[in-house]
Amino acid sequence: MRTTRLALVATNMAAVVAVLTLPGAASATETQRNVCPTGYFCAYPQTGWQGQECKWDVADPDWTSGIYKCSWAASKPVKSVYNNGTSSATGVAFYLNKNYGHRVGCTRKHSGGNLVGDYKVKSHKWISGSCG
Repeated sequence: MRTTRLALVATNMAAVVAVLTLPGAASATETQRNVCPTGYFCAYPQTGWQGQECKWDVADPDWTSGIYKCSWAASKPVKSVYNNGTSSATGVAFYLNKNYGHRVGCTRKHSGGNLVGDYKVKSHKWISGSCG
């Protein structure tokens, strides 16, 4: 049972990473390029960058009580993200827990997409190196 559950979690995490790290996956149309303000990482409670946007231009260890509060983060899963960052970081990693615990995905600069699964993300930070 434990092996099956771990395999399922690993499969789901791989699916999220695969969707979010495809180069150019979110830049096919003008609408997609303009979905998130320049310099920000954005999260949405619906697929296709729909719903109330939560956005950050800095890392945030706690989406529910940090510098920028995401009003729906405690009750709704993140369904889509976009990284429109401009720093030298290569991507944004996001986590299920506050203080960067339990990484569930990463999206490269100027990319984004829909998340596979129901992840109530609680923190994120810009990273360099491998995004995935």
